Amino acid sequence: MIGKRLRERGAKPRFALAFACLLAGCAAAAPGVIAPPRADDRAADLLVPSGHGSLLQDDITLTVRGDGVLLKVTPLEEWVVRLTAPDTWSRLSSLAVAHRDEVVRRTGVERPALFLVSFFGAAPGAAFRPEDVEIVNRGRRLRALLVRPITSGWGEGRVAQGGTQLAVYAFPAEVDLEQALAVEYGDASGSAWEEILQRLEMERSRARARAGLGGR
Repeated sequence: MIGKRLRERGAKPRFALAFACLLAGCAAAAPGVIAPPRADDRAADLLVPSGHGSLLQDDITLTVRGDGVLLKVTPLEEWVVRLTAPDTWSRLSSLAVAHRDEVVRRTGVERPALFLVSFFGAAPGAAFRPEDVEIVNRGRRLRALLVRPITSGWGEGRVAQGGTQLAVYAFPAEVDLEQALAVEYGDASGSAWEEILQRLEMERSRARARAGLGGR
């Protein structure tokens, strides 16, 4: 009986400690298991100080050749655009800021993946189909949640030869720019993202060195 009481008394401090740990957000992970970083932490880790990138917009852009049009898709994620030259970074980052709040309000998605989509006319009066732009990422085919036109003629579905029609596309938050990614438009596809990722990684090291942080 005495031993039983001692065991019960010994259990209370352990229970209290476990409960306090739970309230503090402690993780009871198995030995050797490390909790994965949060998405926000990972994005912060990828960021370089602003003003030290040197890439061109085309260096971070996927290109797809369609019927009479050239489609260009540029991610507006901050850790990506910050690796471009300062004027390009300022323009692309400002574009994301200008559209993000309205996208969140209308879609209910807290962290949508934003892309600048450009249709260039390669033939006179070429038609384009905004709804046919899809992203393939991590084995999933994703369609835009929302399209916010930038140029006034977007709704006409045609682009003059040598002209451009622009819009910001919002895709689901699960788009992972650190994984293989392809853009599909009808029967055409652009899937050179792995090459772009290598370019981004090299530029990140150079940008950190320019900022006096050393390569990583």
